[in-house]
Amino acid sequence: MSFIILNTLRRQCVSQFRTRLLQQSFLTTTSRGFYIAPIAFAPKPHQKDEFSHLEAAHSPDQFGTLSPQVDEPETPDEGDLKEEDFLQNIPAPGQKLSVRQYADLIKDHLKNNRIREALDVVEVRMKQDRVKPVNYHFNLLIGGCARVGYSKKAFQLYNKMKQHDLKVTGGTYTSLFNACAVSPFLGDGLKRANQLREIMLEKGYEPNESNYNAMIKAYGRCGELKTAFQLVDEMVARRLSIGTDTFNFLLQACISDREYGFRHALLVWHRMHRMRISPDRYSFNLLLRCVRDCQLGDLETTQQVIEQILSESIGGNGGKQVPAIEEPSIEAVERSEEDNAEQQQKLATIVTNRELTERLNHEGVPDLLSPQPHLGSLVRLGEVRKPEDRLLLLGGSSNVFAEMRRCGAEPDIRTITELLDVIPSTYAAEKQLLVTIKQLKLRCDIDFFNILIKKRSMRFDYEGAKDVLYMIEAANLEPDIVTYGVLALGCQTQEEARSLLKMMHEADVRMNIQILGAMLRQGCAKQNFRYVTEILQIVKRERLKPNEPFLRHLEEFGRVCEKRDREYDAKPRKRGRDEFKQEYNRYRMQLDAWREHMGLQGLALDQALGIVREHPWEQFKEPQAEGYEAVKNPKLRHKRKKQHSIRRVDVEAIEDDDDRGQGKEHDQAKEVKLAH
Repeated sequence: MSFIILNTLRRQCVSQFRTRLLQQSFLTTTSRGFYIAPIAFAPKPHQKDEFSHLEAAHSPDQFGTLSPQVDEPETPDEGDLKEEDFLQNIPAPGQKLSVRQYADLIKDHLKNNRIREALDVVEVRMKQDRVKPVNYHFNLLIGGCARVGYSKKAFQLYNKMKQHDLKVTGGTYTSLFNACAVSPFLGDGLKRANQLREIMLEKGYEPNESNYNAMIKAYGRCGELKTAFQLVDEMVARRLSIGTDTFNFLLQACISDREYGFRHALLVWHRMHRMRISPDRYSFNLLLRCVRDCQLGDLETTQQVIEQILSESIGGNGGKQVPAIEEPSIEAVERSEEDNAEQQQKLATIVTNRELTERLNHEGVPDLLSPQPHLGSLVRLGEVRKPEDRLLLLGGSSNVFAEMRRCGAEPDIRTITELLDVIPSTYAAEKQLLVTIKQLKLRCDIDFFNILIKKRSMRFDYEGAKDVLYMIEAANLEPDIVTYGVLALGCQTQEEARSLLKMMHEADVRMNIQILGAMLRQGCAKQNFRYVTEILQIVKRERLKPNEPFLRHLEEFGRVCEKRDREYDAKPRKRGRDEFKQEYNRYRMQLDAWREHMGLQGLALDQALGIVREHPWEQFKEPQAEGYEAVKNPKLRHKRKKQHSIRRVDVEAIEDDDDRGQGKEHDQAKEVKLAH
């Protein structure tokens, strides 16, 4: 009996143990099979998890792949914020403007040279208003970027146009090529022009006259003259209208070639005569710029070009408005065709040779400007080296005015200013030009007198340069910042520099680094250490940033001083050694302090130039500063420069070079008088 009771109790205990064991365990699957891992069935509330959330998520001992719940990050996602802002901040109906109103905003910013603000109208304002821009808005922005040479942004806007599936018009291509032409980086501009031209060919777009002119301008200014001339030939082949504007762009292309540009300009000029296209005022101004900046190239090829021009002018009947081949007479018609052809060919050859000989043997001044050119008494082209020599090939300034009258082009003050740059650097030539201005009753601006001051300063006639101030006063004009800049070229001493700076202060004109750089150039040329040191102190005091020419002047001056210092070390008893050593050591100490203040200490010239150089496009990435002059008075920016008559200038008071050479000193020169 007791045995049965004992077995019954044993079975109950085993059953209770198995039930409790199942309640306190769970089955886990592993790569090795199954095993039982005991856990607490009801853990105490105060017990903490001994492993991190990361371990719980990746532990092989835990069943399932769901990670434990983690707290949300403190920093919200940027995309979520934008989405929330887009859904909540819906613009009011009155906030949106019309297409024309957005365009007017863009035009107003571009008119005042606020490129960044104009771009923000499309990139910020219209996006906030949830208005889709049209191609007219993009064309305005591309044209504005093109005018200031911001080619990178212009092409980015062009790509956005294509992404928005907007129509690309001919005006768009014209503006893009203009951006390439005005780009400060010629290589980048040429690359973009080639890519754009390939896109036009792939799309099968046929350029119009404006597109061709813009392409000629772009390739010409980027130095690709061959492509520019090929584009003109392409226009002829397509029978498009070729006018004066096209040839003006070709003349701009010639200006970009400093070595052969004048020779190319002569060919372009006489091509205009043969095509019976009359040049305008801008054509003459561009030709005079070629005279100033460009050379003839190798003499042998130039001689062949001039002979070609003379021959073609004779064969083309001198550019007269008559048919190139005259109708044959009745007697000639009655002859046989073979005899007629032979006799006409012989007659044309004889006449051409005779006229060519007469042109080559013509006595007097050469004339390669008119439709009937000749070389006059010119002996050798090797004598043509200076701008005044190249002007003489065109017949001189008097022949330029005569040709302008023949073509119906009236000269303006810009033409006179271009002529002032290429006439001989003498008082007689300048006096004659002033007389011509009075005869033509032209009104002068301050730019003309600035060039006159510079011309006299460059021939070291500093007293004559100061005399121009009396001309400016007589013409009822006021000096501008450029006037003080060219006057600074003549400041040979500290006293003269101080006098000019005082004059600027009285006129309420703030000095700039260009004016101080001109003074520094004079101080370095005179090897005046105290003069150079004073300029450095002014730059430091006025908090001006040195530019590339300023640093180059200092670098060159340093090399000259080091060379002179070595010469004194080689000859210790040479006169002036002690004074030079003392001044030079003081200058080096002050230069080192100035470099340290400017953040240029210990840098080579290339490294320093990399710091002071400003990227030409940085100004378009920031909004215009508050208080900018153009913002306070927008109309002042577009106001034309003042132009006044010089009738009160007594031209006769200007002494000729012969009179000045007869023992007269420059400091005793007469002041320009006023004619009453």
